[in-house]
Amino acid sequence: MTAPEITVATPADREPIVGSLVDTFANDPVLRYLFPDQATYPRYAAAFFGYLFDKRVSKQTIWTIGRGASVALWNPPGTEEASPERRTLADLLPAGAMARVDAYDDAVHAVLPAAPFWYLGVLGTHPDSTGHRWGHAVMRAGLRRAAEDGVPAVLETSNPGNVEMYRRAGWEVVRTVAAPLTIWVMRQSPRPAD
Repeated sequence: MTAPEITVATPADREPIVGSLVDTFANDPVLRYLFPDQATYPRYAAAFFGYLFDKRVSKQTIWTIGRGASVALWNPPGTEEASPERRTLADLLPAGAMARVDAYDDAVHAVLPAAPFWYLGVLGTHPDSTGHRWGHAVMRAGLRRAAEDGVPAVLETSNPGNVEMYRRAGWEVVRTVAAPLTIWVMRQSPRPAD
C-alpha cells in the first residue's frame, strides 16, 4: 500500500478539517460532556474545533491526510498559555458549555508536566476513513517534532477504548483524573526518528 500524503494544514483547510472533527467526535465522551444536547452539538463542536484549529494553524502544527480524513492538532512546547483567543471561544459558546470547557481544561492542566512537552490536543480520523492507520501516520508527524526537540509528547483521553490503542503506539498512562469525567493523561518519551 502506498503511504498517504501527510500535509501541514493551512487556513484553507479549516472548513473540511473542522467538519471532519465534528463528525469524528460525535460520540466521544469529552465532546458529549462538553456539548450534551444533540441539537446544538454540531454548532458548538464546530465552534470548539474551529477555535483549536485557529490556535494552531499559524504554528504549522496541524498534520492531516486528505484535508481532514485524518488530522492531528499539536501544540509545541510553551504555547498553552491563556490568550485573547479564549474570549473568542467564550463568545461562541453559551455559559453552561463554556463552564464545562473550563472545568475540563482546569482538570487537565492541573496534572500536565511543568517541563516542556509537545501536546497532542486532538487526533481524529473521520469514520469514512478508518482502518488505514492514518491516525498513527499524522500522530507520528508530531512525535517526530517532539523527538527533534528532545522533549516528551503528552496527550489526554477520556475514551477508555483509546487508552489501549495509544499504549500499542508507545504511550504510557502517567496520571488519571476522576472528575469532571475520567481522564487518562499519557506520555511518550522522545524516540529516534522512525
